[in-house]
Amino acid sequence: MNNDLLIKFLKFGVVGFSGVFVDFGITWLLKEKARVNKYIANTTGFLCAVASNYVLNRIWTFHSHDPEVAMQFSKFLLASLVGLAINNAIIYLLTERMRTNFYLAKLVATGVVTLWNFWANYTFTFKG
Repeated sequence: MNNDLLIKFLKFGVVGFSGVFVDFGITWLLKEKARVNKYIANTTGFLCAVASNYVLNRIWTFHSHDPEVAMQFSKFLLASLVGLAINNAIIYLLTERMRTNFYLAKLVATGVVTLWNFWANYTFTFKG
C-alpha cells in the first residue's frame, strides 16, 4: 500500500469513526427510546452517518473539488447502500442465527463495511 493510499485510508477511518457515533447514537435513540424496529433504527442511523461521512470525506479525505456534487453524492450513497445491505446481512446472521448481542453484531458489521466502503469510494466515488 503506497503512502498516499495509507493516509487516505487512515483519514477515511477517522471520518468513519465519527460516523460510528452518529450511527450508533441515532440507532440507540430510535431502538431503545422510541422502540423502533431494530432494522429501521439501524438503517436510519446508518443513513445519517452516510450524509456526515460524505461531507467529511469529500473535503478532508479525498480533497474533492468535483462540481458534480449531486452525482458524486449519488455514487457515495450507492456504495453506502451496498454497505448497508452487507451491514444488515451480518447483523441478521449474527443476531438471529448465532444469537450474538445486537451491538456486538453491529460493531462487527461496521468493521467489515468499512473495508467495502473505502474500496468502493476510492475506486468509484472519488476516483480521479
